[in-house]
Amino acid sequence: MIKVLVSGYKGSMGRKVVAAVNSAEDMEVVAGVDINAAEGEMVKLSDGTELAKGYTDLDAALEESEPDVMVDFTHPAAVEGNIRKGIAHGVDCVIGTTGLSQATLEQLASEAPEGVTLFMAPNFTTGAVLLMEFSKLAAKYFPDCEIIEYHHNHKADSPSGTAIRTAKLIAAARDFECTSPGKETEIDGCEGARGALVDGVPIHSVRSDGFVAHQEVIFGSKGQTLTIRHDSGDRECYMPGVLLAIRNVGSRSGLIVGLENFMED
Repeated sequence: MIKVLVSGYKGSMGRKVVAAVNSAEDMEVVAGVDINAAEGEMVKLSDGTELAKGYTDLDAALEESEPDVMVDFTHPAAVEGNIRKGIAHGVDCVIGTTGLSQATLEQLASEAPEGVTLFMAPNFTTGAVLLMEFSKLAAKYFPDCEIIEYHHNHKADSPSGTAIRTAKLIAAARDFECTSPGKETEIDGCEGARGALVDGVPIHSVRSDGFVAHQEVIFGSKGQTLTIRHDSGDRECYMPGVLLAIRNVGSRSGLIVGLENFMED
C-alpha cells in the first residue's frame, strides 16, 4: 500500500487527488496539508467520510504520517519550500504546481537523498502529453508557430507550465526560428500584443471564468495551417495521470519531468 500525503488538499485539485487516491486499491491518504486547514481538521471526502488528519505544518505532517509519496498542487510561491521539506524527509514528490524553472528543479533534485524521486508534470492529462508529442513532430515542417492557452482566472502563473514546455519542445525539435513578425511590430502603448516569447515561440495566455485548461498550437506555412488543440473540461481528467505518477516514482530516482516518461513504460 502506497502512503500518500496530499499538499494543498483543500484546493480544487487537492480535493480531486484525495478522492482519486482513496478510490485506488493500492494506495491510501495518510495526511493532508493546507494553509487553510483548521485546528484538528480531518481530510474528508465530499460525503463527509474522514480519511486522515489535516495539518497546516508540512514538517509535522511528514514526521507523523511517514508517507511514501507527497503530491503537491499548491501555489508557485510555496511549492519550492514544500519540495525541499519533502525530499529532506526522504519522500518521493509528485508535483503538479507549475512555475519553477528547470534550473530550480535540478537544484532541488541535487539536494535529494539517493533513491528519492522529484517528479514534475506540466500537465497530467494524457491528451496534453500527446499534444506536445504531436507538436514536436509537426515543428520541423512549419516555419511559423504560436501557442494560445486558456485557463480559469484563478490560475497563479502565466504562461502555463504546459505552454512553456510545449514551446521548448517545439524549439528543440527544429533548427530554425519562427519567421512571423515579432515584438518589433507592436505599436506604442500596446506592448505584449505578440505575446511572450519562449525559445522563439510566441505564447498568448487567456484568463477567464468558464475555462478549465485548454491549449492550441497553431502551425503555419505558405498556403496552409495546422492546429492541434486539447481541452480539459473537468479536473477529473488529471487523476489517471496523478495515480500513474504515484505508482511509478518509487521505482525511479532523481529528477523526472513529464508524464510521458511513465506513459511509455
